[in-house]
Amino acid sequence: MTNLAFVFPGQGSQKIGMLAELAEQNPIIEKTFNEASEVLGYDIWQLIQQGAQEDINLTQRTQPILLTCSVAVWRLWNEKQGAVPSQMAGHSLGEWSALVCANVIDFADGLRIVEARGKFMQQAVPVGQGAMAAIIGLDDQAILDACTEANTLGVVDAVNFNAPGQVVIAGSNDAVERAMDICKSAGAKRALPLPVSAPFHTSLMKPAADNLAEMVNSVTFRAPEVPIMHNVHAQNEQDPQVIKELMLEQIYSPVKWVDCVKQLKKSGASTLVECGPGKVLSGLSKRIDRDLTAVATESAADFDAALAII
Repeated sequence: MTNLAFVFPGQGSQKIGMLAELAEQNPIIEKTFNEASEVLGYDIWQLIQQGAQEDINLTQRTQPILLTCSVAVWRLWNEKQGAVPSQMAGHSLGEWSALVCANVIDFADGLRIVEARGKFMQQAVPVGQGAMAAIIGLDDQAILDACTEANTLGVVDAVNFNAPGQVVIAGSNDAVERAMDICKSAGAKRALPLPVSAPFHTSLMKPAADNLAEMVNSVTFRAPEVPIMHNVHAQNEQDPQVIKELMLEQIYSPVKWVDCVKQLKKSGASTLVECGPGKVLSGLSKRIDRDLTAVATESAADFDAALAII
């Protein structure tokens, strides 16, 4: 459908018990998790149903878990003969989910890559030395200016442009704390520290991209069957080698989510389906453009409603 786009969530959407309701009536959900468990060497379905939140919040675990969630929902959508989207986009990690669902890479390769991605991202900055914070109610330029001013204390960058008035900053602890104070003084409604284990999408993540490059370059990438709007520049790309480069650059570059959603609409999308757990992207989409219809898929009711709308 030319007016339909699928969007895939990133880290922060994970919670214990997710997809349990869908799995009760649809064996393909657990089947997908069993497939992932064989690749990863541990039972990730048991982990997300009976484990501890702190365990699934470890980025090396979070990334393959969320990829599997999105792929499971995508497979169920196809099993139910849901409409085929004309575009896709994923938020940070979610871009890897889009690659798997658009058949750019095989599911098993995607799992191995994002597990390594999580490990390398955590190794790039020791636990406790990096931070991220959400700045609410301040324009983008004021946030960029605050980061520039706070850079005297270390690296701090605006890294996630999630919605108008909602930008995430990240970097070294002291610099992030200073930038938060500057943003509050400049009129931000809130500056909220985020419960994450590393300063994702900053220049501090460049070593993670360098370490992941060998694995990415060893994997076969294909031209996407559904165009994907990439985080780095909010454009789609057909050349598999260029996609590899974008996925490495994405690790240490800002997520231009507002631009991605605007470009999806400009390219014809009027309805966005959030494929995976949570409703974060559905909420952001409505803040970016009120004319967009955004629907979630995590619960059985949400999934059925999404099928019915489309």
